[in-house]
Amino acid sequence: MDESEPLTAEIPPDLSGRRLDQALAKLFPRYSRSRIQQWIRAGDVRVDGRAWRARDRLAGGERVVLQARKPAADPGCRAQSIPLEIVYEDDTLLVIDKPPGLVVHPAPGNREGTLQNALLHHDPALAALPRGGLVHRLDKDTSGLLVVARTLAAHKALVDQLQARSVEREYEALVHGVMIAGGTVDQPLGRHPVDRKRMAVVPAGRRAVTHYRVRERFRAHTWVRVRLETGRTHQIRVHMAYLRYPLVGDPVYGGRFRVPPRASEDLLGALRALRRQALHAGRLALIHPDTGARVEWYAPLPADLEALIGVLRTDAAAAGRDR
Repeated sequence: MDESEPLTAEIPPDLSGRRLDQALAKLFPRYSRSRIQQWIRAGDVRVDGRAWRARDRLAGGERVVLQARKPAADPGCRAQSIPLEIVYEDDTLLVIDKPPGLVVHPAPGNREGTLQNALLHHDPALAALPRGGLVHRLDKDTSGLLVVARTLAAHKALVDQLQARSVEREYEALVHGVMIAGGTVDQPLGRHPVDRKRMAVVPAGRRAVTHYRVRERFRAHTWVRVRLETGRTHQIRVHMAYLRYPLVGDPVYGGRFRVPPRASEDLLGALRALRRQALHAGRLALIHPDTGARVEWYAPLPADLEALIGVLRTDAAAAGRDR
């Protein structure tokens, strides 16, 4: 279907009493509710010839005309030749292994050098999709897997999967302290009541669930595998700090620089050399929007985390010999 064509429908009785945006999301499942809300705000939806608000309630029987316009390309995001580590690619999806230090989306004061700029260079057609096809994000200094939609239908399907929590995202993390066992954190997250740039566990926040298990223990650190059930901003970083096992190298939630007792020069140097939080999105699994098959991808630990784990193992072995 050409998105320039107006779409028409009559509101059926079973949608009586629904909000306009909710009803249109049911009638036109190809489009996300947020996209429909944008069209309503732009005046591209007419109900019996008049503009309505997204929250207006329908009685049933109204005639709706929707002008499904393609989104304008973001003028603040230009294509740039930035290397990409492409793990998988077909006509529907891209899966990227993002390096640490790469910002995902442009923002005020940081309009260039992002993953979105790189994606537009790799595939200019992504300019027609919201945020260049990106459906989720990683923090600047978190490495690992991200999925990118290459069609509007795939974008809608992946957003729906994220909302339904059927996308599996697993992370590798190094934390301060020696964990006894794995577990689950089910604590709501929201903006910090004082520092609005940070997130925090707050009673009025949105529900956030993080599952974790121990992979390997060291003398004063633990390597954990973390699985997200929800996807809130800074979720793993805040939840691990809440447990008092903050991520190694986290400049926001990690507290002061920690040095284990009797740390060797090699260990001290390795900890100082890590210039980011020790967090890597190592596994991603989802339903392919075209084939319906369950697919998954893995990204090995990046060199900085691999090196630090090696030093931690050497430190733990040396401590065991000295006993």
